Amino acid sequence: MSFKSVFILLFSLVFLLKDEYITAQNTSTKTMQTNLIQPPFLKPGDTVAIVAPSGVLKNRTDEVGRSKAILESWGLKVVIGKHVFSKNGHFAGTDDERCEDFQKALNDPSVKAIWAARGGYGTVRILDKLDYTQFKKNPKWIIGYSDITALHNQLHNLGYETIHALMCTSLTKDESEVKEAIDTFKDAIFGKRLSYQLKGSSYNKTGTVTAPLVGGNLTVLHTMLGSKTSIDTSGKIIFLEEVGEYAYHIDRMLQSMKRAGYFEDCAGILVGNISRVRYNDQDFGRTIEEIFLDIVADRNIPIAFNMPAGHEKDNRAMILGGNVTIIVGKDKTEIKF
Repeated sequence: MSFKSVFILLFSLVFLLKDEYITAQNTSTKTMQTNLIQPPFLKPGDTVAIVAPSGVLKNRTDEVGRSKAILESWGLKVVIGKHVFSKNGHFAGTDDERCEDFQKALNDPSVKAIWAARGGYGTVRILDKLDYTQFKKNPKWIIGYSDITALHNQLHNLGYETIHALMCTSLTKDESEVKEAIDTFKDAIFGKRLSYQLKGSSYNKTGTVTAPLVGGNLTVLHTMLGSKTSIDTSGKIIFLEEVGEYAYHIDRMLQSMKRAGYFEDCAGILVGNISRVRYNDQDFGRTIEEIFLDIVADRNIPIAFNMPAGHEKDNRAMILGGNVTIIVGKDKTEIKF
């Protein structure tokens, strides 16, 4: 064999091995991302920490008290963060105070779940201050929605499942108004398998898919783009909910996310409550459903509307990060966790 032939053979072998290495690395990464660690479900006698990583809880002591009472009625112990009722402008205490409460709960091995008292805005300001060293030794459930989406993202990138569910300020004096939210929250934290049947929609794109469920509040997901807290949505079902935005704001965020490749390889989309949409003098000219359908018009993936989760009283719990099966039809959608 000539020197030239040997050189070509070796050159080809190097590239072959390189391709196999890259493929193995990509496969390993996807496996790590789609097989997240599930913290232990709660049992009577376990402890839940209530903390406030976001907005101020002005005049919200009653809701926190009701939350504590509900957890105790289920046989759980409750600790309330030192700074839950602190005030620092818009926030429930300074960044350091909110971080202190959250970090203490993360580090405490006796705490089996951390429940956000409310959302609003502020979680992103403490994300880079948190240390998950002790959490990794004793994983626990992180629970909340809205602004807590930032924490869901961070935990998923670390490799852990979380719970999207109501928060303390969701509780009304008349608990019957939020019965489904409370009941499914209880089922989720105690490990009862969740399943939902949603009302149908003519906008649904039919199909069946089983994949990890990720996502949360649209605005928060949009603000995470380009950061280390943004999530890889490849092969996953994306859940989205929003409140108080103009239709064109919703469209702008979704189009920005589309251009960033957010929906390029996703396995499906689950749309929750898009609540209290604001309107201006000029009609946007498209329904909310059409705005969502536009972003994946060229994709043949299941899309389901009417998931009762988000900024409404019927805010049903969901396990984020774990595999979910959605069976989407025009007349109904079934969701099995």
